[in-house]
Amino acid sequence: MSDTTRKPLRRSSDNRILLGICGGLGEFFGIKPIWFRLLFIIAAIPGGLPGILLYLILWLIMPKS
Repeated sequence: MSDTTRKPLRRSSDNRILLGICGGLGEFFGIKPIWFRLLFIIAAIPGGLPGILLYLILWLIMPKS
């Protein structure tokens, strides 16, 4: 059994463009934050509400690192 520890889900203070949401998700899942940024952009295309609303909800529930 491997002893891998995952970083806690927090907003990133190092890898951020706006609020650190995508950087924090990238650190948590171990992938580059650009993929989360693209996901939020794609989700914001159909009128903006799905992507922006999800981003704001994550901003409210994810603690700052």
